[in-house]
Amino acid sequence: MSDVSLTPPAAGAAPTRTIAFRGGGFAPRSHRWIGMAVFVVLILIAEWGTRTGWITALTLPRPSDVLKTFGELYSSGLLLKHLGPSLSRLAVGAALGASVGVCVGILIGLFSYIRSGLVPLVAALFPIPKIALLPLFVIWFGIGEGSKYALIAFGTFTPTVVATYGAVDNVDRTLIRMGQSFGLSWFSIVRKIVLPGAMPGILSGLRISLAIAIILLVAAEMLGAEYGIGAYILQAGSLYDLERLFAGVVILSLLGVLVSTVIGAIERRVLGWRT
Repeated sequence: MSDVSLTPPAAGAAPTRTIAFRGGGFAPRSHRWIGMAVFVVLILIAEWGTRTGWITALTLPRPSDVLKTFGELYSSGLLLKHLGPSLSRLAVGAALGASVGVCVGILIGLFSYIRSGLVPLVAALFPIPKIALLPLFVIWFGIGEGSKYALIAFGTFTPTVVATYGAVDNVDRTLIRMGQSFGLSWFSIVRKIVLPGAMPGILSGLRISLAIAIILLVAAEMLGAEYGIGAYILQAGSLYDLERLFAGVVILSLLGVLVSTVIGAIERRVLGWRT
């Protein structure tokens, strides 16, 4: 039996004070309404400025007119006609470039011979502006879909490789030595220690790579594409139709938000162990 007294504290004793938990580890908390409020405030300021004449209509259209243009695009069917090809090009090119980039980055991070052979090559390719290679891809793959897929894939590949092997290098070596001391096989160490530890860096790199893919998508569609968001923006800009131009820009922004939301959902699913 324990000799700890279970009697209540004596009268007049100081009341117990609850200590707040301080071990949150700087974990960010989600406040989605703040981001939405920022968008709403900016849109209201733009609407007020264009209606009062503080912002000239030659530089910025009214947000209400852009919204009306969205309605006309949707009702006429042009929205899906332009959005469908863009989404397919982005999905195919980014999936190809990101998947190959992750695989190559992991191989560079794990094998010293592959690192010695490919890191100088990646370092030489990474600084090249990918848009400057579009005419070369047109010569190689033609003016059709092949050149667009190749540009998006190549532009996604190089930053994904750099982010991936950097994430593998940043895995805590103490955990790897601990796995070796417990007799884990090389494959088990990679699967249970290296890949989970590198996953935050890989996903952060994918955020940047997919943003670059959207930029290259617009550039590719501005050259030799009949339908697509880039072709739509180019046509609106040549006609100086600011409402249609900003409608296309907003579509690209929403596409970027969608990509970021998908990556965030994957992070919450895959990196739940960090909480």
